[in-house]
Parts: sequence; C-alpha cells; structure tokens
Amino acid sequence: MDTFIVSARKYRPSTFRSVVGQEALTTTLKNAIAGNKLAHAYLFSGPRGVGKTTCARIFAKTINCLNPLHDHEACNECESCVAFNEQRSYNIHELDAASNNGVDDIRSLIDQVRVPPQIGRYKVYIIDEVHMLSQSAFNSFLKTLEEPPSHAIFILATTEKHKIIPTILSRCQVYDFNRINIGDIVAHLQYVAKQEEVNTEPEALNIIAQKADGGMRDALSIFDQTVSYTGGNITYRAVIENLNVLDYEYYFRLSDAIIEGSVVDCLLILNDILNRGFEGQYIISGIASHFRDLLVCKDPATAALFQVGASIRERYIVMAKKCSNNLLYQAIGIANDCDLNYRLSKNKRLLLELTLIRLCQLQETPATVKEEKKTAIKPIDADKGSNERTVVKKERVKQEPAPPKADLTDQPKAAEKPETNRQSAVAENRQTLYSKLGISLSSLTNEQKIDNIVSEPEAEQLGFNLFTEEELVVAWNEYWQNLKKEKLLKNTMSLYLPKMVSDVLFEVEVNSDINKQYLTDNSNSILTSLREKLQNGDITMTIKIAEGNAIKKALTSREIFDEMAEKNPSLQKLSDEFGLELS
Repeated sequence: MDTFIVSARKYRPSTFRSVVGQEALTTTLKNAIAGNKLAHAYLFSGPRGVGKTTCARIFAKTINCLNPLHDHEACNECESCVAFNEQRSYNIHELDAASNNGVDDIRSLIDQVRVPPQIGRYKVYIIDEVHMLSQSAFNSFLKTLEEPPSHAIFILATTEKHKIIPTILSRCQVYDFNRINIGDIVAHLQYVAKQEEVNTEPEALNIIAQKADGGMRDALSIFDQTVSYTGGNITYRAVIENLNVLDYEYYFRLSDAIIEGSVVDCLLILNDILNRGFEGQYIISGIASHFRDLLVCKDPATAALFQVGASIRERYIVMAKKCSNNLLYQAIGIANDCDLNYRLSKNKRLLLELTLIRLCQLQETPATVKEEKKTAIKPIDADKGSNERTVVKKERVKQEPAPPKADLTDQPKAAEKPETNRQSAVAENRQTLYSKLGISLSSLTNEQKIDNIVSEPEAEQLGFNLFTEEELVVAWNEYWQNLKKEKLLKNTMSLYLPKMVSDVLFEVEVNSDINKQYLTDNSNSILTSLREKLQNGDITMTIKIAEGNAIKKALTSREIFDEMAEKNPSLQKLSDEFGLELS
C-alpha cells in the first residue's frame, strides 16, 4: 500500500514559476538573483498558507544552484539541488522559532553561522514564525543579523509582522505576501484535480476557494477532505454538505420573499436555516454579503468583482435586475446594523426576525407612503420655553339639537349687530388664549381647530360670563372638597391653587411630575365643573412644573449610566467594546 501524501505537500511548488498568486514577489527575487544583488536578511510576512516558507526554500535552492537555467530558475539536477530536494543539504537550515525561541537557541544558531558552506556559495538560515522569539533572543540576534558573514543569508518568515521589534525590521528587506485570489486558487485546484483524476464542478471549487480565505494550503486541505467525502466526484451539493456552508439557494429565496414583502416566508426560511445548525451572526453577515453581491451585479463593469461560477453569477445578475439601487443600499445598511448589534442582543433570534421584517417593509410603494403622509396630522409647534407646559384640550361636548330658530327675515338689520359683536368678542377671546400659548391659529388643521375650539352651540349653552381669580379659587376648592375616593387628587388640588393668566386661561404650578400627572388625568372633569359653576365655556387650564423646585424621580442604573455617557461618550464606547451589561 502506497503512503498517502496530502496535496499541500505533494504539489508544493519547487520553482518560482510554479508559485501561485505571488508573481510580483517571485519576479523581484529572480531579478535580485540575476543581478547578484542579494541582501543579507529578508523578512517574508503574510497570511498563513500563501507561500512564505515555500518561496524561502526555492530562493535558498536557486542561489546555491551550480547550473542555473536561463530564466534564473534552479536546474534541479546539480549536486546542490539534488541534496536540497532529498532534504540532506547542509547549506540550508530551518529553525522553528515557535519551539526554539530562547537565547540559547539563537546563540547556537550564531555559532553555526561562522562555518562556511561545503558546496555552493551561501548558507541560508530560514527562521519560521520568527515573531515567537523572546525579547532577549531578539536582542542577542541583532548584531549577527546586521553584520553576518558574507556567506550567510537569513530569511525570516512570520504571519504577525507587527509583533517583531523595529530594530529587526530595519535590518531586513521586507516582502509582504498577499492572499491568493479565488480565481488563482480555482485554477490550481483544477490542475490538481486533473492530476489526481478527480471530477469537479466549477461551483464546487469556488466554494472551496472561498472557504480557504486566500490560503492555498487550506484550499488543498479542504480539497483532500472533499475528495474523501465524495469518492472522487466533487459536486456543489456535496461540498456545501461536507463543509456545512449555507447554500446560495437560501439567499435567493430570502431575497424573493423580501422583494414580495412576505414576512411569513422570511420567518419560515429563517427557521429552516436555524434548524440546520447555522449561527445567527453567520446568517446575517451572509445576508449582508448577498445584497452586496446583488449591488455589484447591477452593473456589468463591477460584476467581474464577483468571483463565482458562471451559473451562479447569471442568477445574481437576473435577481439584481428585480431590485432597485435604493432598496439594496437600505438592505445592506439594515443587515450591517443587525450584524453590529448581534453580540450585544439578549434575544438574538428576535433581532434576526425584526431585521427581516424591516427588510420586507422596504418594498412599500411610493404611493402608499405619500398617502400616509397626506393623511397624517402634523403636531402643533408649541412654545419651546424652559418651563414645561401641558395644554389641556377641551373635551368635546355632544351637541344637542338646536331649537328651531325664529324667522328673522322681517327683523331690521340692526338686530344682527349684538350677535356679530358677541361673536367678535369670542374670536378675540380665543385669539388672546392661543397667543398666550404660543399657537398660531393659521397653523392648525381643521381637525385640530375642532378639537381645541368650543363650538358655538356649546358656547351659547355655557355662556361667556367673566369671573375673577377669587371666584375661580372658590370653585376650585368646592370641587376638591366634594371628592371622596380620589384622595391623591384631593391632596394635590388642596396644595396647588390656580392663577389667572387671561380672561379664560388659568395656570396651576406644581412641584413634581406625579402631581402634574394627577391633574392631567382628571382635567376633563375639573374643567367641566369649573365651566358650569363659573358659566364660561372657554375656560382652559395649563399645568407646569415650578422652575428650580421640580422633584426629580429616582433614577435607575440604566438612566444614571445614560446621563454619565452623555457627558463622557468614552463610557459607552468602553461598554460596547467589552460587552458590559448593567446588573
């Protein structure tokens, strides 16, 4: 039985031309070899599995090749190349800094550096995961790294360049390796599949490439895993089952339901996805990416940015035509907000469902929105003074049938004058009232005018008798003295007496929100009693909290924190970053 070798090792590049996705770096290294302009120290940094250590080995083999080819590649036939390929070369040394990170390990390396090579021109020292060296090991390595012997070349490799001290970085030529794009990974997987005689679907290899996140080693490992699962026939369906990837089909069904505004379908699809074991944040980030991909596919120029199989790209282009740009912009924003708030949410499923409901509401027609705006009643812009005031509206009184009017056609026109004068007086009274409140009659809608102004039959019934403040206080006291059950209201009215503001408007000044609420809740019955006793249907009351004497209610922990956060926004930022919650 032959020993199985994983694809990541079996198909590891052995020449610069076989390195995938790093053409700029390999060209630079080949030109340095061709021009004999080799530095004494290199630093290769980048994500995992993109070819850092592989390029270091190829570089070390090539500079020691006795018969390099015309394109400055190693010949793989000379004694030095054969020794390297058989892993018995004494000119190339690899050190794993993750397990050899102490001062003694570096001192041992420095002692080896002094010995010149037996075959070839250079001794190359490849130190992998160099960021794992201790601070003292870095310091002991500095002098040798700056002025090594002429035959020594150091190649440092790391995935975390930011952890390397600046004095090391300044002594090296730094090469930053990029993530390998999806197209290059798919092409290499197709090559490997052809060599291994494995049947594949382009969509399946795209899923593997996306899952690898730019790392060729991860892609080849997933490829081997999928080959074992499928028995050598890699299909799209088999890959998403094996890797537990959310199928594109779910996203298309969700977007169809959102476009149709079907909340029920969205919730059912979400329930199906959750039952398959997918985590909520993975779902919502996938939805955001799905709408982003739809936006990308709206224009043929940007559709090339969407690297998937041809059949799936065609479906995205068709779906993108059904969505407006405005819908896609808003959908991406809503999904992104949900993604940001997901970790802090206590009821995560409810957050997902509310997000889907909001997405379904994006398809409201402009005519519907315009009709809602047309029928909505705008609020009255009341006086924005420092004292908070509440204007108590008069309760509508059911109008009794008006008595039959006498025929006045034969009466002289002079008889109409008293009625006209009376109406003018009422109008002036009302104008005075609203000017005191800071309300413009012209700004009121017809509906609001009916609610706020006493109708003429009601005014005729109650009269327009003028009264003094003393009479108002007497009527006020009579009302609360006759109360039996409402003890809290009785105590409030006994403590706070009314004060006249105009002929029909009076004001009550209280010390707390609670007292204000008692009076507001019972304002209809209070005003009805006062109007009857004082025979004036235009009596109106305002309630305000005394300035400087307001009794503040006890604040909760949440309210105290919110007040502190307003003064110092850093508190809210700290709470969000660490996921802190108030007990």
